[in-house]
Amino acid sequence: MDPMSDILIADDHPLFRDALRRAVLSALPDANVHAADDVHSLLVLIEQFPDADLLLLDLHMPGARGYSALAHIRGQYPGLPTIVVSGHEESHVVRRAMAHGASAYIPKSTPGDMIVEAIRSVLAGDVWLPHQLPGDDVILKTDEAVAAARIATLTPQQFRVMTMIAEGLLNKQIAYELGVSEATVKAHMTAIMRKMGVNNRTQVALAASQLAVDQQALTPLADDVG
Repeated sequence: MDPMSDILIADDHPLFRDALRRAVLSALPDANVHAADDVHSLLVLIEQFPDADLLLLDLHMPGARGYSALAHIRGQYPGLPTIVVSGHEESHVVRRAMAHGASAYIPKSTPGDMIVEAIRSVLAGDVWLPHQLPGDDVILKTDEAVAAARIATLTPQQFRVMTMIAEGLLNKQIAYELGVSEATVKAHMTAIMRKMGVNNRTQVALAASQLAVDQQALTPLADDVG
């Protein structure tokens, strides 16, 4: 392992982000640690460091819908090992994360020395799970597997647009947030619907909801006029 490894951390809680940073530096004292507090800034980080050695990814961050960010990143950057960190300790949540391509699952209650162990294990090419959490193989439900495969084909900018659609933003709001024109957003929308195999923004949001941790149904979204 290169002593100047680039390690990415994505978590919106400053205290836990700092704990992860300390764990990384305990495992790799000379690592360069780069942090993001939402999915959009994480995607910028990955574009800046496409050869990063490891990503520690919180399931619940602004811009993340359950496993959607994990599915997208695993599809676009299959060479980037990803450790999921989460407050969830239910075994079915762990198994779904592993089925979506995570290399390890770290509950936020995990002691620091075990987080260091997990980081070292994944960097060595292994899969790591805490002993109390079974990681038995699981077959994803068909709708979830299909949605994950389609989300994996989106470009980073299309993924950003998709998550904003799922959050209920209108085209003009998305354009403002991304600093692009509404015409550009509409072009992304067309490409997203084609890749997702759907016909409107409500169906885009419903497809994204297949990867929610709780998988609650979304209410229909209002379509933009024009």
